[in-house]
Formats: sequence, structure tokens, C-alpha cells
Amino acid sequence: MSRLVKRRLRALVDALGPNPFRRRRLGIEKESLRVDRAGYISQRPHPQALGSALTHPEITTDFSDALLEFITPPARSVPEVARRLRHLHQFTYPLIGDELLWATSMPCMVTGDDSIPIARYGSSNIGVMKQVYRRGLGHRYGRVMQIISGVHFNFSLSRTLFAAYREIEPGDDESLRDFISRAYFALVRNFHRHGWILLLLFGASPAICRSFMGDRTQELSSFSRMGKGTLFKPFATSLRMSDVGYRNDSQKRLGISCDGLDPYVDTLHRATGASWPAWEALGLLDEQGRYRQLNTNLLQIENEYYSLVRPKQIARSGEKPTVALQKRGVRYVEIRALDVDPFSPVGIEEDVMRFMEAFLIHCLLDRSEAISAAEQAEIDDNQRKVAVRGRDPRLTLQVDSKSAPVFDRARRIVESVREIADILDQENEKGHYARAVETSLSHLDDPQSLPSARILGQLQDSGEDFFSFAMRLSLAHREALIAAPFPARSKARLQERAAISSKAQAELESADRIDFAQYLERYFAQAPQ
Repeated sequence: MSRLVKRRLRALVDALGPNPFRRRRLGIEKESLRVDRAGYISQRPHPQALGSALTHPEITTDFSDALLEFITPPARSVPEVARRLRHLHQFTYPLIGDELLWATSMPCMVTGDDSIPIARYGSSNIGVMKQVYRRGLGHRYGRVMQIISGVHFNFSLSRTLFAAYREIEPGDDESLRDFISRAYFALVRNFHRHGWILLLLFGASPAICRSFMGDRTQELSSFSRMGKGTLFKPFATSLRMSDVGYRNDSQKRLGISCDGLDPYVDTLHRATGASWPAWEALGLLDEQGRYRQLNTNLLQIENEYYSLVRPKQIARSGEKPTVALQKRGVRYVEIRALDVDPFSPVGIEEDVMRFMEAFLIHCLLDRSEAISAAEQAEIDDNQRKVAVRGRDPRLTLQVDSKSAPVFDRARRIVESVREIADILDQENEKGHYARAVETSLSHLDDPQSLPSARILGQLQDSGEDFFSFAMRLSLAHREALIAAPFPARSKARLQERAAISSKAQAELESADRIDFAQYLERYFAQAPQ
């Protein structure tokens, strides 16, 4: 841990007590692909009993009706988040018939774009907009990429913490809101620098089904093969986070700035307003006059920008995210670097969340200069290397133009969060946070214990292909969650949420007073001031 972080930690403890971070909030957004018993993507619509995917705050859909997304409300503790996430899974399973929630990030039994139904959100203008946006994603990048599942980690700290932090940091006479945004962008920049550590520690997609590659035959030679249908890379950690998974060449030229709130909003707003030749060639409307995409701009809307981390503000209905950010500042950060853990029934273990908290606090408190073009190139290269060959003992990363062995660099990062973990443990004195850090260090000392290595080890030892491995775990997780106690109170609460959300969607549909073209015109007329 640097002297700067130590100094800031001591000052915060002096100002706020043994655990200055006790009023933080965290949450999970976990994507789960619905499949049938043969492993094929579900063709059934979003179950009505789950409520409206448009208006339900906890159970919605991502790209496809088949791609569920579970969202836990902001909570103060890891056990509370884990409990909420488990209950969402337990509520869902009896309502999807004999279907399964796929246990891995990477799908199997993919039979092309036509096998992937786009999510539907009803006839309201906002619902149609969400559907057209997804239609545009499918035309631009293909639907297969869009059904990769991940786990997003949402994190925020209290205004009390930031008020104390502002007092110990010399700076301009800025409002607390502006200081909070500035501090979160410091976190964002440091996460970009060091976020590859999450791919190494928690990456869980070293192998894929051959069906996922479709007609990308020219890329097959870069893979090793196992059995008939499994492709893998021997030292890969997260093919999901490599060019094999999320592919978006057009975004490489976006140049979204993380120097602060205003540069971020400005560059992201410009990307949503600049037309792009390839998207112009797709056309705005099809032969029947239906929208192919929302517009022909480089990004249809801000959500199309893919990043490992996003600074977020809660947008009001019909409000653009950039407008929400500029008006009210950063409220939390969303971390998008985690694979679904196939060994966990709910896709993420509690110790991973604990490590995430300590790591993000370190990113907040450490020195965080602006990222130059040269450093950005290093950051991008480090992420690519770790995703594809992170466990290679010969791998080196570039940090400040200096080469460093990946495991040496990883140990330095993990060791730097130890003291923060000790502070977080002040809440319950059980040492859970310290244990999470020690577990990560033990995995670095024994790379074969990393999730990506465990997956490949099980495939090789059992002779299973990737599909059989994922299917076995999907079935086991279903059985375990259905058999586990599910409090009647939680079930009743989610049933009520579902009913309320269905009513809310109907009210939205009856409240529209303008046509869809006018709605889009008004939406896109919003601009940050």
C-alpha cells in the first residue's frame, strides 16, 4: 500500500471512526440465459408470472427475452446482497417450467442469430425504444455476442465519507457533489489501470462451445481443441472479455475520456450524435418501414458504450444517462468485468464481493493521474493479454512503460488492499474481508486453483466437453436452489412486485400521447448543458 493511501486511510479513520466505510452500498446485476433441457436458447417469451421486464426493478431482461437479469436493491452488507440474489433465483425457477438458467457466461448450442429472440417490452414508446435498440445491436454486432452473460457489481460510498474525504484533501472550492464525482472518476481511472486483476482472479471462461463461433472459421486455428465441440486456450482466464467474446471494433475510436465528469459526458454525448458510415449503410428503416436501429450514430444511446467500469447516476424516466450525470453527478460505479462463476448456484461467491469492495476503495484512495494515450494503449494491451493468457507464467505486463511479470504485479495489487480489508472487518470482527484477500493471494501462489484453471482441469480430468460440464452444473444449481429454504415472506414480496410491475407497464402504455417518431425526437433532443 502506498504512503498516500495509508495517509488518507488514517485521516478517514480519525474523522469517522474505526470503519469509515460502514455506510457504503453495494448490489449485483446478474445475467442468466434461459435454456431448454437440451441446452438450446429458450424460445419462450418472458414469463408473465415474473412480472414486466420493462418496469420490474429486480427481474428484467437484457438483450433477449431468454436472457434474464436479476438486480439486487442497494444493500449495506455482502450477506444481504447474497440473500437477495439467492431469493431472486429461487423465485424464478418454479416459474420457468423445466427450463434451466445456464451456469456459465458463454452460451452453448447456438444455432445462429435467428435462434436468439430479441427482448420485448410492450407497446409503450419507452418499451418500443428498448426493443428497437436491441434490434440495432443485433444488426450492428450480431446477436450471438449479445447473449454472453456476466455479473455487474454496483458500489457507492456515503456522502458522510466523501464530506470527510474532502476535508483532508486540498483542492478547489468545489461543491460536495462535484467533489464526489471527481473522486469517483479517480476510482474509474485506477480501475482501468488495475482491473485486469479481476480477470486473472475471477475469470471463468477459458473454454467455449464450437457453436458459439458460428462461421468465424478463420479464428479456429488460434484455439486448442478438446473432444468434438470444445475450444479453449490453455492459459485463458476470460474469453468473454477478449475479442472472442465482446467484439466492437467501431468503439476503439470513441476516445471516451475519464478525466472527469464534464469530459466524460462531452465525449460520450458526441459519440451518440456522430453518424457512422457502416451504420448508415444498414439503414434506419427496413423494407416494411420498421426501425432497424434507433439512429445511424456511432452509438445509438449511451448504454451501447462498452467499458469495464461505468460511472452512473439513476436516470429518471425518459432521461438520457449523460443528462442525469451532468445534472446530479456520479452516484455509484458499475463494474462489468466479472464472469458468471459456474461453481456458484447464483453466479458469484460472497468472498468475491468482499474483495471487490476492498479493491474499489483502494482504487478510490490511490493516486490517479489522467490517462494518456500511451497509457491507454498499455491498459488495453494488458487486459487483452490477461483475458487470453493470464495464467501463463511467462506473461509480462506493461506498467508505466516498464515490464513486470503478471503474477508479481498481481500480488502487489492484492497485498495493497489488505489494510482496507482489515478496516472493513471492524463491522463484525469475523475476519471475512481479510480472508477474501488471503484467498486471492493463495490462488496466485497456486494458479491451478484459479477458477479458469479449475474449469479446464475438470474438463480434462472428466473427459467432458464444455457443453456437458455447463449442463451438469446448470442442473445441479437448479436442484440445489429449489431444495433450499425460501422464506414465504420473500416469495410474497416478489409476487407483489411482479403484479405491480405488470400494472405499471399497462399504465405506461395507456399514457402515451405522441407517436414513436416524436418520442425519439424529444428523447434525442436532450443535451447536457
